[in-house]
Amino acid sequence: MPTLLIVHHTPSPNCQALFEAVVSGATTPEIENVRVVRRAALSAAASDVLAADGYLLGTPANLGYMSGALKHFFDQVYYPCLDETRGRPFGYYVHGGNDVTGAVRAVESVTTGLGWKRAADAVTMTGEPTKDDIEACWELGATLAARLMEAGS
Repeated sequence: MPTLLIVHHTPSPNCQALFEAVVSGATTPEIENVRVVRRAALSAAASDVLAADGYLLGTPANLGYMSGALKHFFDQVYYPCLDETRGRPFGYYVHGGNDVTGAVRAVESVTTGLGWKRAADAVTMTGEPTKDDIEACWELGATLAARLMEAGS
């Protein structure tokens, strides 16, 4: 059974709403035979990444960069997972107070280095998430899980 690993840092109610939407999309009843594993960025390990078939990342934009928690995750898993996870699909969402440019650049840079392939457009937003932002996160979760479901059949 394919596994989707959701690695997230959710320090605020806004980030929590986005995370819940991603999980809801990934676990919608239409998605069958895909295991969804959720890990906080500070507790995710290389073994989680190696055991997964695709990845969904969530981070706030902090001081013009991805969160320290997601950076720590990448620091821990980069070299142990570098050769083993090339080509695997991923997606991500970023929430910021007023700008997400640096965080997006950072996530894109690290995932490019890992050789992961973006399977859906990134969901980015600033301020309080709108209904459209929540729906976009739901779609992101559903898209990644559906891709793994199709690959697993």
